[in-house]
Amino acid sequence: MTLAGEIDHIVDVAIVGAGPVGMVLALLLEQQGVSVALFNTELESRMHPKGSTQNARTMEHYRRLGLSGAIRALGLPPDYPTDVRYLTRLNGFELARLSMPSEREKQRSVAASDELDQFPEPILRANQMYVENLVFERAKNRPGIDFRRGWTVLDFDQDADFVRLTACPNEGQAERWRCQYLVGCDGARSMVRRGLGIAYSGFSKLDQAYFGGAMLATYLRAPTLHRTFLADRPAFQYWIVNAEMRTTLIALDGHAEFLMFTKLATPSAPVNPEAIVEQVQRSAGAPIPVELIDHSPWTAGVALVAERFGRGRVVLAGDAAHLFTPTGGFGMNTGIDDAANLSWKLAAAVKGWGGHDLLASYEIERKFIAERNTRAARDLARNVGDVAVTDQLEENTAQGAVERAAVGEFLQGFGEQFASVGVQLGARYDGSPIVASDEAAPAETYSQYIPTSIPGGRTPHVWLDAGRGSGSSLFDRLGPGFTLLRLGGTAVDDGSIAEAAKARRVPLTVLDVPSRAARDLYERDLVLVRSDQHVAWRGNAPPADAGRLIECVTGGSHPSRSRH
Repeated sequence: MTLAGEIDHIVDVAIVGAGPVGMVLALLLEQQGVSVALFNTELESRMHPKGSTQNARTMEHYRRLGLSGAIRALGLPPDYPTDVRYLTRLNGFELARLSMPSEREKQRSVAASDELDQFPEPILRANQMYVENLVFERAKNRPGIDFRRGWTVLDFDQDADFVRLTACPNEGQAERWRCQYLVGCDGARSMVRRGLGIAYSGFSKLDQAYFGGAMLATYLRAPTLHRTFLADRPAFQYWIVNAEMRTTLIALDGHAEFLMFTKLATPSAPVNPEAIVEQVQRSAGAPIPVELIDHSPWTAGVALVAERFGRGRVVLAGDAAHLFTPTGGFGMNTGIDDAANLSWKLAAAVKGWGGHDLLASYEIERKFIAERNTRAARDLARNVGDVAVTDQLEENTAQGAVERAAVGEFLQGFGEQFASVGVQLGARYDGSPIVASDEAAPAETYSQYIPTSIPGGRTPHVWLDAGRGSGSSLFDRLGPGFTLLRLGGTAVDDGSIAEAAKARRVPLTVLDVPSRAARDLYERDLVLVRSDQHVAWRGNAPPADAGRLIECVTGGSHPSRSRH
């Protein structure tokens, strides 16, 4: 046991890695009164584009932190369409177009939505670098977060009671921390994961013509591209498909900045900037001016999940626990959902009301979702690689028109990779030891989300008043621990659940939802909701032993399986 005199700092939870997952986890923990030390090797947020999808579930988590409004102001202009276009070249033939609304159109839909609409926070197309910078600025100014920027965690060890770690600034002496829990959010090369001796399993690549194997991501500025070729039909993504090449261009600011994906023919060779510029110009079909800002190699088709999500008091989240191919935009979003699941469990453990098995449920619940989501991304990537074309695709001939029509029909079916609402909102924790239910789970698909209060899934959304802004959503009124919903003006006596929670110091909010429509959707009078917005239990009356129910959902023993 390390002596107290050898410790420089004591904190509840230490987080290694201040990417979006680590920062959101830190903010969620601080929101629940947990002290956090957050370590990041870089001094500032790195402005290199990554994923451009903040999915609907992630936006709901940002809403909890009061960040969704500011995040929606980032990236593309509000009236910019988020369409996806497939073209032979930017100045060539359009093969297919997937029409999708602008941010302003989405917000108008929210304002006009009905009481039981399930999208209080629609999917947002804003690049991760913009969002990460905004969250970075928020996290570094929070009083409950000791944000150590420019610090590297060198090592850690743990025993039954604490975790100790050593960290060093870029310039200065190493210092020692003691914490109750340590979370590795430190990416694909995670020092924390390697320190635990945990390996990935799954697929390390996908062999196909495009979006498989070695790829290059290039951050570039093309100041004339929009007004020369794209002003009449702007889009969020442009896919160049012809017999010579495949390229993807993603609009970042709606003006001059883009992220480009290209296949690397010789992965081990140094990147040739002139060749990248030529690729952009060949994609455009004209010698447009191009300024290269940055580039980074990556591997498409990856679908890797850590064999364990932690050991003892040390856990993993985000890329440290799972690696994705970017198709569908599931990677960072799965990590943010990790943070939502993990944060309340760590808070419960720190504050003493979490049961001895609560933290173990994190791996049980999230590893299954990581495997599901990596599989979904790989399936969509395989679809992208299946496009077959010939030289005639670009010819202005009858045969060229026939081939373009056939390819366009094939490409038109790719819309699911840009929606995947079942992946976004359909995560379920059926079979989890802290979900009090033996009801059969609903069928699941990547493309469909059916709201249900069957325990294990996301709590169905309800607007609680005529407004559609902050405070009007059911999600805005859930408590920091558990919330017991009383639906449809029920007169059921639920006091035993509240008393059982109080006896075990479990924070519980009781929320009346008198709407009959909401009661019909939920199908029960009482529904117990976790702070991550997943249903823990439902019934038409309290269980015979409310104490056993509370023990179950907080990581203790199982309640009886009787339902009302």
